[in-house]
Amino acid sequence: MDKDVAPRLGGWQQTWRLAAAAALGIPFWLSTAAALPPGCATGTCSWFVTGDPLVALGCLAALLWRRRFPLVVAMAVAIASGVSTLAIGASLLALCAISTRRRAVPIGVVALVYVAASQLTLVLYPVTSPPGSTWLQLALTALTAGIAVAMGMAIGARRVEMRFLRDRAESAEREQAARAGQVRAEERNRIAREMHDVLAHRISLVALQAGVLDHRGSLTTEENRSLIRGIADGSHQALEELRDVLGVLRADPGSPEPPQPSLDRIPDLVDDARASGLDVTLTITVRGKPSDVVGRTCYRVIQEGLTNAAKHAPDANVRISVEGAAGHELHVSVDNSPSARTTTRPPASGFGLLGLAERIALAGGELRHHPTDEGGYVLAVRLPWPNHDHEERS
Repeated sequence: MDKDVAPRLGGWQQTWRLAAAAALGIPFWLSTAAALPPGCATGTCSWFVTGDPLVALGCLAALLWRRRFPLVVAMAVAIASGVSTLAIGASLLALCAISTRRRAVPIGVVALVYVAASQLTLVLYPVTSPPGSTWLQLALTALTAGIAVAMGMAIGARRVEMRFLRDRAESAEREQAARAGQVRAEERNRIAREMHDVLAHRISLVALQAGVLDHRGSLTTEENRSLIRGIADGSHQALEELRDVLGVLRADPGSPEPPQPSLDRIPDLVDDARASGLDVTLTITVRGKPSDVVGRTCYRVIQEGLTNAAKHAPDANVRISVEGAAGHELHVSVDNSPSARTTTRPPASGFGLLGLAERIALAGGELRHHPTDEGGYVLAVRLPWPNHDHEERS
């Protein structure tokens, strides 16, 4: 839509404007009638009572197209006002309409034509006027033109302001909707990444237990039953966690997310890994309680290390070390010895370490992972641990 095109008027809006233009022309017509010689209106000045109203009526009809052809209509009505004092109201409305566009040249041309045309009344009608009244008439005509232009400029400025406010409000709504959508997408991706870590760990433990059943034929009935029960329980938990993932991706943005584990859940994580057959040694030397972000990141590091060990070295010895203190750093390492046998690796998503690196970077930490000289693998992380309690007391 062209910004220079004024909004379309309704039937009532158009009607009252034309009625106002007609009413505005009546005082000019009556003042001219009072200045005519007695009996002129019905004699030699018959144009005043016949042609003058007809021309004014035609000007009012032309005003219906003033918004589509503003300059043409304004010029035509301004010229017609020179032979019809009753059409002066229509001419002022046309001048006001073209002034709403706030373009100096068209406004100036129409205003000059309107002022010049007003002098034709002295030639058309035998109006008797005292000496010096011509300048007064020019001044009054220029004053009415100036008022019409000022009103049109004010209306145009108001339209521009309203259009600007409307566009800014619409833009703000679009930006707010985009930001809200981005926040929702980021939050859902974060929750889904959390659940992916849990699900991948659970499936790796199930695969580890199944591998033990496949490679160790000397197990007793009770050991077999224990492993089968562990596989069933792990599979059930994996299905529950998968349901949580799908629920998060379909849930409303305001729905609560599942509780996130932290540093205090690491012993439970290690116990699950040991129950699945991994040989895990855990050493925790932590003074103080880290923030939720640091604790959750530490938990995910150990979970990823156990998951990779279960996939690639299920018979290896895994050593986990967590040490640190508030105001310093938290160091986490997961070191597994080389595997003594070749295993069939379960399918991997390929995003475990990539997602972990992103998580650690957001926490301001540093990740290192590489094979050891003995053929094992080490996963080491350094996380900042600011002393918020000390800062608050300071």
